[in-house]
Amino acid sequence: METIDKIKQQIAENSILLYMKGSPKLPSCGFSSQASQALMQCGQEFAYVDILQNPDIRAELPAYAEWPTFPQLWVGGELVGGCDIIMEMFQKGELQALINEEAAKAE
Repeated sequence: METIDKIKQQIAENSILLYMKGSPKLPSCGFSSQASQALMQCGQEFAYVDILQNPDIRAELPAYAEWPTFPQLWVGGELVGGCDIIMEMFQKGELQALINEEAAKAE
């Protein structure tokens, strides 16, 4: 499977998806740690892809997403953004609303 097809499939199959370095329990960078902590505090399940274990995705996703850095949060098939945007939305209460709304759709 082509890497771009794999990325599209992951985004389609997971309504809340975080591309990050490491895992939510063992993040491998500070930005991924902050992003996954904010998501966990929203209280809904989310999927993640460790880009350090998937160098093909790490190489291809920035061009596909038109977003150069990681982590990347995808909700409902749309790119939300990276760490700064995630944290800003979390502090305003917008992230929780978005995540809860998307989780309710998936039920």
